[in-house]
Amino acid sequence: MPGNESGTYLAENSQDNNSRLTQSGKIIYVGAIDIGTNSTHLLIAAVDTFLQTFSIEFAEKSTTRLGEKDPLSGKLTDIAISRTLETLKRFKDLAESYNVENLLTAATSAVREAPNGDHFVDLAKDKIDLDIEIISGTEEARLIYLGVISGMQFENRPHLLIDIGGGSTELILADANDSKALTSTKIGAVRLKRDFVNKEPLSLKDHEFLKTYIQGSFEPAVDKISRRIKSGKPPLMVATSGTAMAIGSLLISQFKTHKTKLQGYKVSKLGLDQLAENILKMDSDQLRKLTPLSERRAEIIVPGILILQTIMKMMEVEEVILSERALREGLVVDWMFRNGFLQDRFSLQGSIRQRTVLHQAKRFGVNLIRSEKVAKYALTLYDNTKGVLHSDDGKGRELLWAASILHCCGQHINLASYHKHSWYLIRHGELLGYSQLEHFMVAGIARYHRKSFPKKRHEAWQCIDSRIQRKVVSEMSMLLRLSASLDRRPEPVLSSIEVEAKNNEVIIKLIPVDAEKNLGLEKWSIKNILEYCGENIKPSFRILS
Repeated sequence: MPGNESGTYLAENSQDNNSRLTQSGKIIYVGAIDIGTNSTHLLIAAVDTFLQTFSIEFAEKSTTRLGEKDPLSGKLTDIAISRTLETLKRFKDLAESYNVENLLTAATSAVREAPNGDHFVDLAKDKIDLDIEIISGTEEARLIYLGVISGMQFENRPHLLIDIGGGSTELILADANDSKALTSTKIGAVRLKRDFVNKEPLSLKDHEFLKTYIQGSFEPAVDKISRRIKSGKPPLMVATSGTAMAIGSLLISQFKTHKTKLQGYKVSKLGLDQLAENILKMDSDQLRKLTPLSERRAEIIVPGILILQTIMKMMEVEEVILSERALREGLVVDWMFRNGFLQDRFSLQGSIRQRTVLHQAKRFGVNLIRSEKVAKYALTLYDNTKGVLHSDDGKGRELLWAASILHCCGQHINLASYHKHSWYLIRHGELLGYSQLEHFMVAGIARYHRKSFPKKRHEAWQCIDSRIQRKVVSEMSMLLRLSASLDRRPEPVLSSIEVEAKNNEVIIKLIPVDAEKNLGLEKWSIKNILEYCGENIKPSFRILS
């Protein structure tokens, strides 16, 4: 786990307006624009050159529908071009207001396939002084891969990434080290809507034709992917793009769950099949009334669902994990590689969890020296009390560390109830590399490290469905509760703690930084916590100094 060498975050004004200095490095602002068939997206990222990570400072989307081409010539229409250029001018102005050092702009299938795609690029340069790069399908797939791995822990298992765009769909087989296969197929939600879906609901004949057409179109890509999958565990499937996010939002609203974040949300094949069955019965008016969908998204949700459903069936996968990061974030990661802020993809993956936690700690003004001390105490308790204070199999250790670093992030909002505010900030913040459930568990551990214990009515408790995961949160929060009780003074007086657990007794020895330091406050704090916990903590304790 990261130690104190990470330093405390101190923001200062730099000599120029393009970046700001920190004790640990420089923050550089980079913009990324993704010009797609259906939408144009802007992202402003703050790149931390020391932590080798970035956070999203601003994001905006405009449904420009550049892919609405002339049906005879296939050219981009004047109306679509004008609409998109107007959006790009606004996005460029927004990016300049953030003093971005670089504005990276990529155009995908709509522009690269249009006979007048180069003309559109020239107009953007002439009218708004914006340089647009038209990227190939395989380059688009590569950038999507970079974006996804910047926000998701791959570990040792291969992943199959799918990005359902308006004019094309990318399938990528990858692991933590590199992409193994990059494919791009000219099948997208907008393209299918334009060519085949003239009215809703689809007739049975049209439905069967469309599924057969999609399957036939994807066979070369699926065959390429399948030939590169080694024997063993099947790859985990990850879906990104507006269509995938819309599907996730529909399922969340359907089940009325508390899980509102889409990053890491798991869509089962059964859930998708049930959703498809309901959606395919709806006419255009009914689709537009679905709360999670914008009017434009409602128009293309049917072909989007059919694409995802078909690919899952062809690859024989039972669930897909959603990723909110994709091409735009990939442009930022690629820029970081090219400018020496990342050395390789493995370094990007290797410490993604630690870097994102430290990044959030900086963002929320956490005193890292103190929080890392608490984390050190918590992990010492964890490592020496298995079978006595907890029965975790090892997975909770990293969650405990993350919660320990962030447990006091809510103090700047309200000191008296800061644990509740810490829960809210963690719960709604960005913890990259963690699954959605793990994210909620980290927030829950921080929430219950002080004052009340979990209750059924608490939203923090309702977010965690599994009895097993609730047990982990309860046990880890108890360890954090004990550890945080040792952090009462602005200047630490403890060097470390030694812990021994045997015969249902826990012995904690407090080691002072100075032999002459009086540790009466720390001993009283632990005893006070034990008295407050009462029956919630079973073994007896001895506190030595």
